[in-house]
Amino acid sequence: MKKSLIALAALAFVGAASAQSSVTLYGIADIWVGKGEAATADKVAAASGGLAGSRWGVKGSEDLGGGLKAGFNFEQGVDLGNGAAAGFTRQANISLGGGFGTLKIGKSWNAMDDVFGAGNSGFDSALSAAKVWKNSYFGEAAAQIHYSTPSIAGFSAAVSTQLSGNTATGNAVANGKTTAFNITYANGPIAAAIGYEDNKNTNFDTPTSTLAQKGTMFNGSYDLGMAKLMGSYYTTKPAGGGAKTNSYQLGADIPMGSALTLSVGYASSKVSGVGSSASGFGIAAGYSLSKRTTMYAGLRATNKEASNDLWAVGVNHKF
Repeated sequence: MKKSLIALAALAFVGAASAQSSVTLYGIADIWVGKGEAATADKVAAASGGLAGSRWGVKGSEDLGGGLKAGFNFEQGVDLGNGAAAGFTRQANISLGGGFGTLKIGKSWNAMDDVFGAGNSGFDSALSAAKVWKNSYFGEAAAQIHYSTPSIAGFSAAVSTQLSGNTATGNAVANGKTTAFNITYANGPIAAAIGYEDNKNTNFDTPTSTLAQKGTMFNGSYDLGMAKLMGSYYTTKPAGGGAKTNSYQLGADIPMGSALTLSVGYASSKVSGVGSSASGFGIAAGYSLSKRTTMYAGLRATNKEASNDLWAVGVNHKF
């Protein structure tokens, strides 16, 4: 009897400890067939990450008591076209959260990336009209400290920066650091955000980001019920001086039923005093087969300056 009571007590203790912590495996498998963005853009091809980048990850949290939680997140990108995967290049960090907000240290998305695509049409995907923009940004940063506040009356903010000792020449992230912040508002049908990034890094680990620059983003949306209106404006300037690049996008998400949503958008981008504007129109449709699986299709038509046409049909599955 005594042994049975001890065993039951041990089981109760283990159960209580398990209830205070959790580990979750998650990911997205996304592949599309189309023409326009693959290496052979003039031929029909399959490519990974049309609606969202394919990835897998593991994350966990532990309740420390007193309103505090510790957590971690490891996330790796995967190419469904050829099965290739890199290290945990998307995220690899540990966090501490509570009533004060959340503090993350390690590799994570910076504060600009937190809000960058919030106002994009085309589900902020490869089909978005905003893909004609001539300016880019640095989305993730290694050896980063990222702090986000709790939401207060709909307002929240975040700031992120890399440590100088990790960004000095000779380290994995060399030649300068990236610092960013955002301020957001979300209440009822209204959402708005401002983001800023000061990027001194000229040795990026993303092939589209090759220029040290400063950038400011404004975006917002208003949900009318029958349609959600969206807009964004992004301006960048090389850190060493030079011409500004100004870009904007307008769009709408239109529910066509309980499972089908149509998204349309127009975007334009121009480098001040250089050439003409690049512009494009995008239309995309997403059909939810379930809570985790979505079929999508769409096209992006652009002018000669953008030369970035695309049509695609794909499937996105979350797990």
